[in-house]
Amino acid sequence: MDVHRDEVSRATGPVTDTDLAGRAAAPRLRASWRRSQGYGVPPDEVVPVFSGSPDTGSLLYECAHRVLTDLQATIPNEPVSLMVADSEGLVLARIGDDRDIQRSLDRVHLAPGFSYSERNAGTNGLGLSLADRAPSLVRAEDHYCTDLRGYTCAAAPVIEPVTGELAGSINLTTWSSSSSGLLLGLAQTAANATSALMLVRAGGRTVRPAPRGEVFHVIGSHLAPDAGDPCVSAGWRAATEQAAAAVAAGRVTAVVGEPGAGKATLAALARRRLTPRQRLLHARAPETGDVAAWLELWTPELRDADTCVIVSGLQHLPAWAAGELAQILTAVRRAGSAQPFVLAAPEFAAIPEQLVQLADAVVEAPPLRLRADDVLPLAHWCARRERHRAVEFTPRAARALTGYAWPGNVRQLRRVVRDAVTRADVVDVHHLAPEVLDGGSRPLSRLERLERDEIIRCLTRPDTTVTRAAEELGIGRATLYRKIAQYKITVPRATD
Repeated sequence: MDVHRDEVSRATGPVTDTDLAGRAAAPRLRASWRRSQGYGVPPDEVVPVFSGSPDTGSLLYECAHRVLTDLQATIPNEPVSLMVADSEGLVLARIGDDRDIQRSLDRVHLAPGFSYSERNAGTNGLGLSLADRAPSLVRAEDHYCTDLRGYTCAAAPVIEPVTGELAGSINLTTWSSSSSGLLLGLAQTAANATSALMLVRAGGRTVRPAPRGEVFHVIGSHLAPDAGDPCVSAGWRAATEQAAAAVAAGRVTAVVGEPGAGKATLAALARRRLTPRQRLLHARAPETGDVAAWLELWTPELRDADTCVIVSGLQHLPAWAAGELAQILTAVRRAGSAQPFVLAAPEFAAIPEQLVQLADAVVEAPPLRLRADDVLPLAHWCARRERHRAVEFTPRAARALTGYAWPGNVRQLRRVVRDAVTRADVVDVHHLAPEVLDGGSRPLSRLERLERDEIIRCLTRPDTTVTRAAEELGIGRATLYRKIAQYKITVPRATD
């Protein structure tokens, strides 16, 4: 045991840029060290930050504990400690049967209830995986704090499979003298297995596709130059005016709002008020992939006086990329005139710390459920864009559309309308996706969705009745009524 303790103090003093220059992970490590220094983390000891008893009732804890317990059973008596932490770096559980390493980790407070984010413990595998949302291997001498240089840590982020948000991190720690070749692969496998188990335990909902990162030319965002703004609600108009005023005043504007609410569209409309002919680009950060290449692709456009870039998906940026982007945007800020960029994120708190300091004004794009007056105009606009001509909606279809809460906002409406108009010239209620008639809020399993969809298909057939629908489904009327109540299905009547 004394040998391992000696290894902890073998390397002392801060790692310099020269020390890191020859390593493959040098850019990320250098950025992490600078952040650690900026946070004021002591370089010679881990200062304990105890947050109390961790939440052992969360879905992350339940699934990760199962995965790590199974993994531990495959590597008995190995000097490896397996951990799960939440998205803030709070260690929720630690599993392992090597008493020496467990006691040693207790001394550096790498234990349940303690925080191991970069802000608290400096550069370490767990904290780096959360900061950069990427698998991270931090070897002995790579740690910022000398107390941690007797260990090698491999960690991988756990992504919430439905929302795509960062749920936490799986961390595997061993002695620095042990072989670490497979450590990162094991961490990634465990993280992926945890995410998959979370999906199953959450009811088997469809996994949201992860944006790959895009840079594309925007003309009024998704609006054609001659189409104008189809939205007429007071909330949307007020938000657009607020954003336009901020842009005209030369303020760096951050547009926030729920996914699919139209943040990029609102930002584009605000810019169009000031400069109708301006070239607009929308740069959406990738959740996975080569962020460096993504930055290199579009950031040179910021120097063009006739271009504005709407930068979205900021919550997905690794910490090093957020820091680099903050430096780039600071350098191109213009005094006394409209800025060459607009920021967009689901909420202000989701904007990385390095970028949030740039924002002078915050505008919220209201969700579609608060803009019922916009639903039909947007539906007609989406239909025309898909079919290149006007498409009619029956009164029943119109009532179904305006009565739905649209949790996926305009993005969901666009998908529903696009699917409907490819199957009909006049859209009736039976052409709409079953989800539009489902007033329930709980997630459905795959079998429940199939049952709900089949019930709605029968109920929305032209001139059908509950009796006919029950007969077609092969169930009694009472059972059908119970199912309708269970799924909170509402089918507008033709005579309403």
